[in-house]
Amino acid sequence: MPSLKDLRVRIASTQSTKKITSAMKMVAAAKLRRAQLAAEAARPYAERMARMLGNLAGGAQGRADVSPMLAGTGQDKVHLVVAMTANRGLCGGFNSNINRSARNLIQELLSQGKTVKVLCVGSKARDNLKRDFAPLIVGVVTDFGRKTVQFSEAEVVANKITEMFANGEFDVATMVYARFKSAMTQVVTRQQIIPFPVPAAEPGGDAAMVYDYEPSDQEILTDLLPRNLAIQVFKAMLENSASFFGSQMTAMDSATRNAGEMINALTMKYNRSRQAQITKELIEIISGAEAL
Repeated sequence: MPSLKDLRVRIASTQSTKKITSAMKMVAAAKLRRAQLAAEAARPYAERMARMLGNLAGGAQGRADVSPMLAGTGQDKVHLVVAMTANRGLCGGFNSNINRSARNLIQELLSQGKTVKVLCVGSKARDNLKRDFAPLIVGVVTDFGRKTVQFSEAEVVANKITEMFANGEFDVATMVYARFKSAMTQVVTRQQIIPFPVPAAEPGGDAAMVYDYEPSDQEILTDLLPRNLAIQVFKAMLENSASFFGSQMTAMDSATRNAGEMINALTMKYNRSRQAQITKELIEIISGAEAL
């Protein structure tokens, strides 16, 4: 049975923790709004860029002069997994869900006899995946999102991927990140970025239309495919940022409520123990008086 002093210390400690989690919840809520607006603003541009490239790529398939980022290397032996997490924790299951999906993807590819390389974007991806896949990690990027995610930071990641592909270090690249849906819901997403996935043409859809381009579609593809890679990485980083703050806000709200419930339970226990001690002392006094 803990003493009254122990209970007072535990109550004071839990109250301090509650103040911290409450403050973190408010900070995450303020940052979530900005991150959500940035993620939602990036979606139309990224989706429209992918649709236009899909139309261009559909018409260029089968040609000898097609960009390797579209046609691929012709092989499916070496895969690059780009695991994108946050640099910080205290965000519920956000990081662990992404790492679990990346881990499952790596194990699936290894079981198929593929060679796997891992690029960690975020310190939590590095810390988690290095436990079992340290030899597979070929790069780590953690210098991003100190205030807000910048396009220049996404370009660093995209340039690293492009350079590796140009050097023939992999055949297929897949990003694993969390797509923001709401403050309480984040959808872990796997997106192939190299070679560029060509959507199936739908009757009457944009991909089924025929356009004339100036300059040639090949020149446009050569210029836009690397740019599209940077845009898709930037969109994924923005989605991750919004998902992180949403998950953190939810986690800190839950922690604050749990701390309040613990304080109530400890306070009740303290009061009962104190009352029992007072009652015991009164009985001893009365018993002593009667003995006299």
